[in-house]
Order: sequence, then C-alpha cells, then structure tokens
Amino acid sequence: MVAQNIFFYAIAAVIVWSAFRVVTTQNVVHAALHLVAVLASVAAQYILLAAEFVAATQVLVYIGAIVVLFLFGIMLTRAKIGRDQELTHKSAIVGGALTALLLLAVMGYSLLDEFGWSRTPLPEDSRLIGVNGSNSATVSDSIFSQYLVPFEVISVLLLAALVGAIVLARKD
Repeated sequence: MVAQNIFFYAIAAVIVWSAFRVVTTQNVVHAALHLVAVLASVAAQYILLAAEFVAATQVLVYIGAIVVLFLFGIMLTRAKIGRDQELTHKSAIVGGALTALLLLAVMGYSLLDEFGWSRTPLPEDSRLIGVNGSNSATVSDSIFSQYLVPFEVISVLLLAALVGAIVLARKD
C-alpha cells in the first residue's frame, strides 16, 4: 500500500471521528474544538491532493476566522459551557440516523449517476501545474491580477461587517 493511501485513510478516520463528536458532544466548547480537528484534517487532505492554496485558505478562513467567530459567539452570548440536558431529545438519534441515511443515499446516487463504477480519471493537463510544480502560484497569479478589485471589495465589505457587529454588540 502506498504511503499516500495510508495517510488518506488515517486522516479520513480523524475527520469521521471528529465530525461524529461535533454533533454528539454536549459541551459547546468541545464541539468547537472537534470542528477545528475536522477542518484541519480537511486541509491535510487538500495537501495530499497537491492543492496547497486551498489548504492554506482552509486554515486561514475556516480555522482562523470561522471557528474563532464561533468561540467569540459562545463567550459573548454567555452560553452554558457544561452539559445541558434540556437540549437533548430522545428522538434526536433516530432523526439524525435517518438524515444520515438519506444523505448517504442521495450522495451515492449522485456519484454513481455521474461516474458509474469506473475510477475517476486524473487530469494529465500540464496547465494545471504552475511555476515550479505548484498550483498555488497559478491560483495566486489569477486572484491578484485578474480579480484584484473584487478581492479588495470583498475585504472592505468584510471589514464593514466586522465594524457593524462590534457596534451592535456594544453595550452603551
């Protein structure tokens, strides 16, 4: 077995276990930390796929921003940190299992309808690989040349949203 396959399955196991713990833990902070493990493992999978730019974006945007936003939301709303039995319903396990089975059926049907039982072909096009064998250079050249103005507009919009959130959260 190739080392890449071993790492893929090990990282996939971490993703599945951590995702399971995100939805089953009764502590909100632990759920956020398990979400960090899921997102970091997904970034590791991107690295295995030689998509370094997407992995770096995954770490910066999702782990660096979204999870921090969740933790700030938990702290600012003064949510209960410990276990809360009022939020647990007996039908949650049955509903979750039915939802998981439905999602598995839809995803399986979609994949089989598109690809059948054949293996997915890998791209052999050399244009996908950028300078020095890295596709990060190609993606960054595209973003910071052709899409520079929309990139900056989105950054200003996010800054305005952050300032607005701080103004709304302030207590006068």
